[in-house]
Amino acid sequence: MDETTGTTTVSAGSHAGDQAPYRVLARKYRPKDFTDLIGQEPMVRTLTNAFSSGRIAQAWMLTGVRGVGKTTTARILARALNYETTEIDQPTIDLSVPGEHCQAIMEGRHVDVIEMDAASHTGIDDIREIIEQVRYRPVSARYKVYIIDEVHMLSNQAFNGLLKTLEEPPSHVKFIFATTEIRKVPITVLSRCQRFDLRRIDSGLLVTHFRNVASQEGISIDDESLAMIARAAEGSVRDGLSLLDQAIAHGGGSVDAEAVRSMLGLADRSRIVGLFGALMAGDVAGALASFRDQYDSGAAPSVILTDLADFTHLVTRLKFVPEAGEDPSLTETERESGADFAAKLSTVILSRVWQMLLKGITESDTSSRPAAAAEMALIRIAHAANLPSPEEALKAFQASGGTSAGPAGQRSGSGSSGGGATAMAVGERRTAQGGHGGGNGGRHPAMRLAHSAEPSVVAPPVAEPEPQVAINSLEDIVALAENNRDIAMKVQIRTGVRLVRLEPGRLEINLAPDASSSLPGELIKKLGDWTGAKWSVTLSREEGQPTIAEREIAKREALHSDARQDPDVAAILAQFPGSRVTDVRIAVAEESLPDDALAPSEDGDILPGDIEADDSPD
Repeated sequence: MDETTGTTTVSAGSHAGDQAPYRVLARKYRPKDFTDLIGQEPMVRTLTNAFSSGRIAQAWMLTGVRGVGKTTTARILARALNYETTEIDQPTIDLSVPGEHCQAIMEGRHVDVIEMDAASHTGIDDIREIIEQVRYRPVSARYKVYIIDEVHMLSNQAFNGLLKTLEEPPSHVKFIFATTEIRKVPITVLSRCQRFDLRRIDSGLLVTHFRNVASQEGISIDDESLAMIARAAEGSVRDGLSLLDQAIAHGGGSVDAEAVRSMLGLADRSRIVGLFGALMAGDVAGALASFRDQYDSGAAPSVILTDLADFTHLVTRLKFVPEAGEDPSLTETERESGADFAAKLSTVILSRVWQMLLKGITESDTSSRPAAAAEMALIRIAHAANLPSPEEALKAFQASGGTSAGPAGQRSGSGSSGGGATAMAVGERRTAQGGHGGGNGGRHPAMRLAHSAEPSVVAPPVAEPEPQVAINSLEDIVALAENNRDIAMKVQIRTGVRLVRLEPGRLEINLAPDASSSLPGELIKKLGDWTGAKWSVTLSREEGQPTIAEREIAKREALHSDARQDPDVAAILAQFPGSRVTDVRIAVAEESLPDDALAPSEDGDILPGDIEADDSPD
């Protein structure tokens, strides 16, 4: 304030209102026309042909994961439908010149483009309001466009109320639906819409897009940071831009790999490769040291295991698809080391590591001590690296004189006590005794790195013995249990097993509520012992057939019900109050019975079968 003149001087930028509010990158770089959409070329090509030929649908269904551009595409489509300039007054895909309605539509404030979030407007009343409004023509645009986001959240009544209008809408109305859960949308609605599946954006396209955004923002960012953000986005442009926005704020205007890794809680990809190498070398101490180093740096245990699983998947892909190494989201270390491991490791070993890592991730996520659970998983993997391959274990077993010279030259034993277990024991003794693994402290080279190629000579498969007893039904299994005098198992099968599927050597069942959870495992062992063949017993989510006991009860109840409805029996029950039917036996024709089966009753009548009634009161 100048006291002599009474004027106030305000320096530039002294008020926050003089500066435009900051817009997050996901909104600032939101596509404005079809040329800005990345990774959705099939949809754009279809719409271009449809608009050019005048075959414009009445409703569209846009589906895809979060952040791929469903709502943005809906707005661009609404803009294309209502495009109008001084030269062009018809729907068009070419939106290079902003039209009269374009800005208002893209900002979500046009009176004739109505956006509704079905997550907060799920009921029939909301849809009834739309149905009542569609009869009126648009105020200023060519079409009245209804954009319903997350349409799968509508109730069944709302969907049913929309069907008739959706099938025969007025010529001035268009519907655009967006959803992430296409399976929850009724088929009756889907059949009335033209469907577009918006695909996840490829990591390479995301890296290029984020690099352009960073360049326009004047932000310095390295390739490794871009690759990490693109991988974390998982095909979502919006998620990736939000992470880039966060990384810029985290780094104070510049972005480097270490800052991004710290922000995302990720493990160092180069250290992941080193950890993988230590595991493949069977170096337990080195693997645990590498894990602890990354854990102390802030990486979550399950994230380290997940990154290991990702690298295992990469190595396996490179084994069969070498072109996968050209992915721009990969670092040079991942690309070179992945190709090297792919050449040395067999598919069997990579599959085994993959399965063990998946189990370890689950254990780490659910454990009260995630780091300890992750370390135990790594120890198991490194220990498996020292075990011989199945081919080597079999050769060692045969060399130790463990073969049985049978007629077919096969190994002796079957089922769970066969030679396979002995072969593995021999392999483990070799590991424990040392002296067979060269320069690795007596251990076998990690995951058979010394024997990188798939074995050229494989022992012929041992044929499984054919079942000695034909099993075609659950009753056959009950009969087996009875023949083997296993009454407890017989009772469990009768009362606890609901048959879903039965094939030679394979039984698929569902358990009754009161059945023992250990029954499938007991069945595997019993069937193997009774039939002399290997059986698999799996639990199914299907309900299956009723148990044998349930079927017998249902049959007995049906017989009792039929008996009570017989006129003679009904008359007897009415004559003697308190009496009830206790047993029903089906009469057999006299000529079909043996002579000694026909015995006179006390009153001289011959009754091949009868219905007994208990006249004692309940």
